[in-house]
Amino acid sequence: MTASSRDGRFAPSPSGPLHLGNLRTALLAWLFARSAGARFRVRIEDLDPGRSRREHEAAQLADLAALGLDWDGPVVRQSERRERHRAALERLRASGRVYPCWCTRAEIREAASAPHGAGGIGSGAYPGTCRRLTAAQRAERERGGRPAALRLDARAERIAFADRLHGEVDGVVDDFVLWRGDDTPAYNLAVVVDDADQRIGEVVRGDDLLETTPRQLLLQRLLGLPEPSYAHVPLVLGPDGARLAKRHGAVTLADRAARGETPADALAWMARSLGLARDGERVDLPLLLRRFDPAALPRAATSFTDWP
Repeated sequence: MTASSRDGRFAPSPSGPLHLGNLRTALLAWLFARSAGARFRVRIEDLDPGRSRREHEAAQLADLAALGLDWDGPVVRQSERRERHRAALERLRASGRVYPCWCTRAEIREAASAPHGAGGIGSGAYPGTCRRLTAAQRAERERGGRPAALRLDARAERIAFADRLHGEVDGVVDDFVLWRGDDTPAYNLAVVVDDADQRIGEVVRGDDLLETTPRQLLLQRLLGLPEPSYAHVPLVLGPDGARLAKRHGAVTLADRAARGETPADALAWMARSLGLARDGERVDLPLLLRRFDPAALPRAATSFTDWP
């Protein structure tokens, strides 16, 4: 079932300030939605109570507003939607597609790297260890007292989709976590429930999340949820070739302001990096909307360097 809208969203985790790579993805998500005459939503993905902070959320929203990015409706917090996430989990459990898992990350890495280890998307694909436990083995682990995560029995389904920038993509889905051992919903379950409830029709996000998409499409199909279209946009990298991060220096709006630069300077840099502005040109959002063409976006990552 394909989503009928082109509504978009930006969904940051409030674990720290947004850097210029995050903000460029937000700009692209806004441009995709607004150029289609669609709504743009903001959702705070604050599932991790140990890292999420309201002060980070406030600063992130202020940065979006400083760039001129507006959004429709109230800001949604994932942490306030636990019952919706649990209801989806119970539907999957009732279908017989959920099982408990006691494996540690180290055990998963060891099993996946062994000869004839797991296939599937990504290097960390789960090899199905706990799916194969007998009833007696499960009882033994339950008596051990370590909380179990809950995984989807994905049955190694191969899922294909068309990404607006990457073209045809497919992947074999491993048995990924739906609910963590600390009794919080995992990202993949929460995001498909929230996208459906917010009627998101197009997901625009960094291409580091491309390999998670088959998992989410499988969940959407199992839960009977609309399937949005996807556009995985290129990342901004630091000088060392890794994803841009705070360690790379002055990479936030606050950092740049300390150097005497403005959000308009940041917007101009983003526009130049996307081929939407010339060197030295000042731009605004209406101009970028007029120039925006998804088919003309660069496909390669951008290396961040200080602008003049």
